[in-house]
Amino acid sequence: MMKKVNCLLFFSVMICLASVLKVSAAIQQQGKPPTEETADIILNPAPQRKNAIFKNNETVSYKLQIHNNTKDHQNGRISYLVTTDEGEKVAADTVHLALHGKASKEIDIKVPSTPTGFYRINFMVNTANYDDTVRRVFGVSPENINSTLHRPADFDAFWKQSKIDLEKVKPQYKVLERPELSTKDKKVYTVEMRSYGNILIRGWLVIPRDGKKFPVHYRMPGYVVSLKPNMGSDDFISFDLNVRGNGNSKDVIDIGTDNYCLVNIEDKNKYIYRGVYMDCIRGLDFLYSHANLGIDTSKIIAEGGSQGGALALITTALDSRVKVLTMQVPLYADIHDDMKVSASYEKQVFPFNIFRLYNAQHPGFTWDKFFQTFDYYDPQNFAPMIKCPVLMGIGLLDRYCPPRCSMALFNHIGSTDKEFVCVPNTAHEVNLNYFMFQNLWLREKFRIP
Repeated sequence: MMKKVNCLLFFSVMICLASVLKVSAAIQQQGKPPTEETADIILNPAPQRKNAIFKNNETVSYKLQIHNNTKDHQNGRISYLVTTDEGEKVAADTVHLALHGKASKEIDIKVPSTPTGFYRINFMVNTANYDDTVRRVFGVSPENINSTLHRPADFDAFWKQSKIDLEKVKPQYKVLERPELSTKDKKVYTVEMRSYGNILIRGWLVIPRDGKKFPVHYRMPGYVVSLKPNMGSDDFISFDLNVRGNGNSKDVIDIGTDNYCLVNIEDKNKYIYRGVYMDCIRGLDFLYSHANLGIDTSKIIAEGGSQGGALALITTALDSRVKVLTMQVPLYADIHDDMKVSASYEKQVFPFNIFRLYNAQHPGFTWDKFFQTFDYYDPQNFAPMIKCPVLMGIGLLDRYCPPRCSMALFNHIGSTDKEFVCVPNTAHEVNLNYFMFQNLWLREKFRIP
């Protein structure tokens, strides 16, 4: 029996991991994150602290493992360069490298203590015939990062009115069983409803067949990502909502990734995310109005990665019916500082590659006007409203959602029960270990054996 439980847990975790990897792939527009070259010389930097998170007044230490992958003697140099996340130089050093064929060696790299924040550290090897750079990021006491909330004076009133406008729309719920997708253990349903602006949206409901009441895993989509039925959990009802313009909710809005985040960007009242955020609230309305399906409305988890992480946070902030929040690599967090960090990239990445292109093509659209809209939608401005338990996972190599911005958002969260996990060598994603931890964390919060 224990073997079966472990297999089910592993399968569930793998399903979750696969979904977040799809989210990551959907918005990655600059190729894969940098990795070591398994060519002439291999560099493998290992931080003294496994998660690459150090404390204030602590020396930042790496053990740099170097392997000569050729039969030739290699002469040259090994260097490192530390910069802030805005590209300002902090520290650098160079040592001589001499390696016999197929030989290996280790070099201890020690960086003087640095202030609170995140830092890029590049390890470089240069020989007569070979050059390579391995890029890493480390953090220093990120729980102490401070950022400014750019919250408009009428922020609360704006979202209160949005919810009032949503309530005026009759949801016209439709729940359609899908026998061709169901299994002997789970029933699958397509769910339809009307949301803000009378837009039709859909989602997928998966209910275990054993007749008990279950907590709900309410998942929201990444950026223009199509969520499918989540068959990986035996202990939760899974509700995966495709907000307008995502997945099977494209009846009215069906646009590409380059335009989705720009729809009505110059008008805060009509910006696409006003409706998107309300779609997520309408999803909660559906769950509460269908408790007869075995839904335990006292145990609703909001979860998502990337855009989905931001949506899960905002839903939790706007509606106390969510009891637990888990999110990974939340998109758009701390948008003001995100703009500063992204400006230092050699090549622009999502989302500011899209925002900067729009700005360049529309001379009358100033950055002041951009923020006059986006300050109503920045997830960080919702964070103080959250009071329930929160778990966040981030990748330290993430350029779409810089770690500094994710942690700034995290530090503004109003809950006293919150945890974060940093995965050092991933970009816009977390890893299997994170999802295994998340699964155990959720079980503890809801007392699921």
